[in-house]
Amino acid sequence: MNDIERISTGIEELDKILKGGIPKGFVVAVTGEPGTGKTILCLHFIARGLRDGEPGIYVTTEESRESIIRQAEQFGWDFLEAMAQGKLIIIDALLREQRDEWSLSRLTIDELIGMIIKAKKTLGYGHARLVIDSMSAFWLDKPAMARKYAYQVKRSLYKWNLTILMTSQYAITTSDAFGFGIEHVADGIIRFRRFVRNGELRRFLIVEKMRQTEHDLRMWEIKIINGIGLKLVKPVEFRREDFALPRRVIERILRASEEKEKEF
Repeated sequence: MNDIERISTGIEELDKILKGGIPKGFVVAVTGEPGTGKTILCLHFIARGLRDGEPGIYVTTEESRESIIRQAEQFGWDFLEAMAQGKLIIIDALLREQRDEWSLSRLTIDELIGMIIKAKKTLGYGHARLVIDSMSAFWLDKPAMARKYAYQVKRSLYKWNLTILMTSQYAITTSDAFGFGIEHVADGIIRFRRFVRNGELRRFLIVEKMRQTEHDLRMWEIKIINGIGLKLVKPVEFRREDFALPRRVIERILRASEEKEKEF
């Protein structure tokens, strides 16, 4: 599979795990609990594309455009300059009352897709990187629609020469924010987890799926370093089953979500 064109994640150690990076054109689900590193991975992904001459589109639904720009600055990435040069478009889906050309007026999948296509046309028809951070905002009040919405995004953007990261909140205590809808349709899954051990917060990452790639199957401890970003520290002695929900539990949550959807 050496002939597969791959896209760097922007994190050297993660690229090694993926045998060189994410296959071009893939849709990758980035799931995890809040504060585990999902957004920082997305920032790495966009920043690396800009460095390599690939334009980027960043859709933010849970933070403002200004917040994304400030976070990028913490790690040495000048997103504001890239925007000024026409290489990066940040679509703000949070502050909808402050509309501009690149803000969503309604939090709907159809408007999201339309805005992304408009941004892609603006950037040109070459390859571009797309982040949707996060998809969970589109189904908070109708969790059973997660799979349908994720598939609609993938199908609609398939021909637009994009490699896509879509984040989703992951919480084992609730079904409403669960990320398995997006995971079902994704070409790859990168999952983040966090634990408190001996009074210290520790973060972890595992590549659960990446089609066409014989990827590393180990859980890796990660650290977020100011001025640098996300770093993979070392593999840890955990099985994948220690961190992933059993399929029967996932299906049970799906059935519960579908029943809840019937109430609306």
